Amino acid sequence: MDERGSAENFTRMGTLGIEEEFYVVDEHNRPTSGTDELVYETEPPAILEERLDHELFKCVIETQTPTIEADDLDDAREQLNAVRDALVDHAESHGYGIAAAGLHPAAKWRELEHAEKPRYRSQLDRIQYPQHRNTTAGLHIHVGVDDADKAVWVANEIRWHLPILLALSANSPYWNGFDTGLHSARAKIFEALPNTGVPTAFDSYADFDDFERTMIETGSIDDRGELWYDVRPHSELGTVEVRTPDGQADPERVMAFVEYTHALVTDLAERFEDGENGRKHRREPLDENKWRAIRHGQDADLLSRDLSESVPLGELVDRECERLGVTGIKEVFDAESGAHAQRRLRDEKGMDALCESLRL
Repeated sequence: MDERGSAENFTRMGTLGIEEEFYVVDEHNRPTSGTDELVYETEPPAILEERLDHELFKCVIETQTPTIEADDLDDAREQLNAVRDALVDHAESHGYGIAAAGLHPAAKWRELEHAEKPRYRSQLDRIQYPQHRNTTAGLHIHVGVDDADKAVWVANEIRWHLPILLALSANSPYWNGFDTGLHSARAKIFEALPNTGVPTAFDSYADFDDFERTMIETGSIDDRGELWYDVRPHSELGTVEVRTPDGQADPERVMAFVEYTHALVTDLAERFEDGENGRKHRREPLDENKWRAIRHGQDADLLSRDLSESVPLGELVDRECERLGVTGIKEVFDAESGAHAQRRLRDEKGMDALCESLRL
């Protein structure tokens, strides 16, 4: 049993951490096995020490920023770009490139190597086909919360807003080389794994902790990190972790989602402190809105809270920007979406140009 997860870890409000998953690519911008060399066999730049890891496939690599102090989005941007620059330099010095998207359009899972780490070998054996094909790459945003029960309440309430993030970040129309007809095929591919998707609401931190312990003690998961829900209280780091967005090549898009997530968590934490009861949404409308985001991306209309109508994403974005005082997600909405850009590039210039456009 991993004892690092504890209510006592929730001590700091508003801190930020950004985790990004990227693709290691070759000179033709196609995914290639490179994580053994980049993670284990060579020394990374100082900023990446203890903040560089690989994922299930040897072509997927993950970075984490240092912890960013509360409310300092300028520092978040600086740290994000510094980590990205260091990763690109590290990769290029060993003959690789780095690309970003929710799914790499040229990644064919049957032709790519899985990592040999025992943790991933255990997952492959336990989960089988859904994990064997899991070539996904996402963006995970951590926001510190200073009370465990508050973190659980925030995670419950933030679920309603996650389809907005997914629709705006949808950047994975292609999987295994073909057009899926979806805007975020990553979300649907990843959702085939156990312990994914929109979680239910938890009554308290004790309720969530009981669930984590049950899953570990019954052998359902090997460690807490295998609860891969769209949002979770991170009981080791003391954060609310939002895992919804597709991977992004443009750091300014990442920062828009960081700004929005930070504002949501801060607002909800204040509402908890003011004694609000919360809405306790059922999963069915949450799943419906997630599906609409997966299928239509920025063209989605999402169900209203009272389920009486469908509201265009642009209207929801305007409301959120006004309510929370954020601007980044409006700029993302006004620009060409990731999924539209990928389809346009492939139609106009072919797969080579599309793959090149995803390179950092």
